[in-house]
Amino acid sequence: MKVAIVDYGMGNLRSVAKAIEHVSEPGTLVQVSSDPAVLDAADRVVVPGQGALHDCMREFLARGLREAVDRASQNKPFLGICVGMQMLFEHGEEGDTPGLGLVAGQVPRFADGLVGPDGARLKVPHMGWNEVAQTRPHALFEGIADGSRFYFVHSYYCAPSDAAATAATTDYGIAFTSAVARDNIFATQFHPEKSADAGLRLLANFLRWKP
Repeated sequence: MKVAIVDYGMGNLRSVAKAIEHVSEPGTLVQVSSDPAVLDAADRVVVPGQGALHDCMREFLARGLREAVDRASQNKPFLGICVGMQMLFEHGEEGDTPGLGLVAGQVPRFADGLVGPDGARLKVPHMGWNEVAQTRPHALFEGIADGSRFYFVHSYYCAPSDAAATAATTDYGIAFTSAVARDNIFATQFHPEKSADAGLRLLANFLRWKP
């Protein structure tokens, strides 16, 4: 099996690659690459991301990756992580940035003045461990208890136009979509590569997933 991790000069590529290698079967080739031919030849594609959406989109487009990622999103298991999830949407408030439009919806910023269940003011960015509530069954959640905690770092969140795209939600002053799923696309706002056993299980499930 060949797994391509899309390299557009942004994000924690090494951490994602190491985590996927850790859960891979022997013989799996994990490649970090910005070569469209490598993405086309891969059996599975991962788009990680970290930082500002407008910077990520700029670098992504400058490397000529859009067409290859569009093709991958249509015909093979495809995983977006953090900003790699936000990039899939139509538009992000951060930098007034057009996204790839693979998932209908927007990426707004958390509002100021959010408060938690105890009435304490919540900081933005949302940073740290939080519970992920699965809204429907999915192969990538197999063996992961509903309400398991995953690691987040973000100031913006995804708001799908179609509620059916939401696969999980998380509460941070509001209930926001923390995972989306459609056909062969799955994406998470949290970082599975930083989320201990639950995150590693999700990545292992991705490698076995047959949409």
